[in-house]
Amino acid sequence: MEKSFAKVIIDISHEKVDRPFEYKIPASLMGKLAPGMCVNVPFGNGNKLRKAYILELEEIPEFPAPKLKEIASLAEGQNGVEEQLIALAAWIKRTYGSTMIQALKTVLPAKQKISEKKKKTILRLISRDEAVALQAQYIRKHQTAKARVLEELTEQECLPYELVTEKLHVGKATLQSLEKELVLKVVSEDVYRDPVGTLQAKKCEEKVLSDEQKRIISTVLEEYDNGSPGCYLIHGITGSGKTEVYIRLIEQMCRRGRQTIVLIPEIALTYQTLMRFYQHFGNRVSVLNSTLSAGEKYDQIKRARDGDIDIIIGPRSALFTPFPKLGLIIMDEEHESSYKSDAVPRFHARETAQELARMCGASLVLGSATPSLEAYYRAQNGDYRLFELNRRLTGGSLPTVHVVDLRKELKEGNRSVFSRKLQELMKDRLTRGEQIMLFLNRRGYAGFISCRACGLVLKCPHCDVSLSEHKDGKLRCHYCGYEQSMVSKCPECGSPYIMGFKAGTQQIEEQIKIRYPKARVLRMDADTTSTKDSYEEILAAFSEEKADILLGTQMIVKGHDFPKVTLVGVLAADLSPFASDYRAGERTFQLLTQAAGRAGRGKLPGEVVIQTYQPEHYSIAHAAKQDYKGFYEEELLYRELMSYPPVSHMMAFLLQMSNEKKGKIYIEQIASLVKNRFCGHNIVTIGPSSAMIGKINDVYRFVFYIKCGQSEELEKIRECIEQYMEENEMEDCNTSFDFDPCHIY
Repeated sequence: MEKSFAKVIIDISHEKVDRPFEYKIPASLMGKLAPGMCVNVPFGNGNKLRKAYILELEEIPEFPAPKLKEIASLAEGQNGVEEQLIALAAWIKRTYGSTMIQALKTVLPAKQKISEKKKKTILRLISRDEAVALQAQYIRKHQTAKARVLEELTEQECLPYELVTEKLHVGKATLQSLEKELVLKVVSEDVYRDPVGTLQAKKCEEKVLSDEQKRIISTVLEEYDNGSPGCYLIHGITGSGKTEVYIRLIEQMCRRGRQTIVLIPEIALTYQTLMRFYQHFGNRVSVLNSTLSAGEKYDQIKRARDGDIDIIIGPRSALFTPFPKLGLIIMDEEHESSYKSDAVPRFHARETAQELARMCGASLVLGSATPSLEAYYRAQNGDYRLFELNRRLTGGSLPTVHVVDLRKELKEGNRSVFSRKLQELMKDRLTRGEQIMLFLNRRGYAGFISCRACGLVLKCPHCDVSLSEHKDGKLRCHYCGYEQSMVSKCPECGSPYIMGFKAGTQQIEEQIKIRYPKARVLRMDADTTSTKDSYEEILAAFSEEKADILLGTQMIVKGHDFPKVTLVGVLAADLSPFASDYRAGERTFQLLTQAAGRAGRGKLPGEVVIQTYQPEHYSIAHAAKQDYKGFYEEELLYRELMSYPPVSHMMAFLLQMSNEKKGKIYIEQIASLVKNRFCGHNIVTIGPSSAMIGKINDVYRFVFYIKCGQSEELEKIRECIEQYMEENEMEDCNTSFDFDPCHIY
């Protein structure tokens, strides 16, 4: 039977419509339409023509055919890029479980009504002598505003519009009057808001490539030119020259007329990455991230679509840049958890980039000093081509690592957050004028508040998490924003011994200033980088040696290159935001290895001090030796024993509901459905149970896990759950699916 009907979604840039609509396909378009194509449809009571995207074609409509409107026509100027993004959205919907609307809103930028930026110039239309005479005439008539304009225009034939209106205080009406008299003309041209336009391109030295680097570049390009672009993993130790490989690959893609997306895990990395690329490619490179204004984002998307730029740099959302000639996707620090979306659809940029590269015929290059187990496992199995870079090309060697047992420090009377070894090395570096980076895996001024007498921990009344003490004396919940004043007595037993376990970056900064009063300290965490350009300002100041010590959270240890840093201190290697997570060991190893990699990247040798209460832990021991393969083998054995990714696949089903009793019933019903219907399908289930944080903002959270060797089987289970919930009208709860989750709920 011929598919005579189409489900479409109205262009989300114009309509706040959260569901698809059905239309008849007219005879003139039969056989010419496909999912992803853009059409014009009559919409609403007035049947105003709107653009719409085809989601799928149908043989039998859900609604009575006589009541359906017909598609009016194909939209003019079909944009192949948007068609590809629509198809990618459909893949995200199928793979990660979401509505099509959610997937489309992820891949298609919300086109707000942003006005084009105009650059106005005022041109003199009369000769200089005529202008002088006319100016004198205006003075006699006391038309002083006109006289001021003419005085400036006698010196120059053209003037910036803002100069005349703001500095000379000449109004729009005066200029219009002069235009009518044919004295001048206001010329307007469109200009882009350029977020990187203020950068100064410096001439770069052409670096000599190693044989390993040359082999990577030639392999990627040969396979691309042969029409068989692949997926590649570069496992290179810190400072081994991965970025230089990226730059040479991009140069070659530009020569072939192709465009490149460079993904980075943190906005904090944008500045230094951008500087490296801008020095090579000038204004053909731009950025896309959440710190840009709406106008700047709009213009970068337009520039990409129009071919005005060749390279875009940004976090995972930059993957959806509408490049019409995409040839290369680079994913730096591919192991980072920030590449996994926290919002529905919970897509992973790595798999999504691989699908986009397949659709566009592009190459995908992944790079990391500490690859994710998933990527390295696939490389071992032949899904990715693996390259190794095993020596530093920055002139430095891997740093010397000291592991300090904090239990021993405490026994021997050192109650400071700084071990004696770290204190000794900090004093030495400050004396020699070298730089130090101190890393703490926590944010804020303090940790939780606890009673020393009865053990009570003060918690948010709306969320199942502890309150944190801030410097202003307030206790705050970092989930819902609830706040209250600090208490002087325990509300449970009345004891006055209630206080915070302070281990935040702000409190450590104060200790540094007491211990090393002459040291210049910069702090970089979520609190000091909340404003636009704050990342760049802090990193630029440290790079220019305006500070001796850079103290911060995870954002300081990822990808930065400071040649004068010869000491890195990891203040608390054991602290992890997901301590009960099956990925905790992997995250600890990656963070410590990346942190150690910041030391000794120049000609000066580096040292690293890792402070820990568990020096014998395998992830800490392997990180201290910079031994990725040793860690991989030990961690993979654990994953095999427990059937965790990447050896197996896992799906988390999260149900959230304000009615706790009803939520428990619903999650039990879903679990029973899966266990009964898929019994014998080689699945393993965990739960159901309350989530790790059982309540947020008065909403109860329940979770159910399913593990299976085949991802296709998990997709069937997801579809089964969705159908069951729809049939049983479970509409008063919020649900989501997460495949191979990056953390435990």
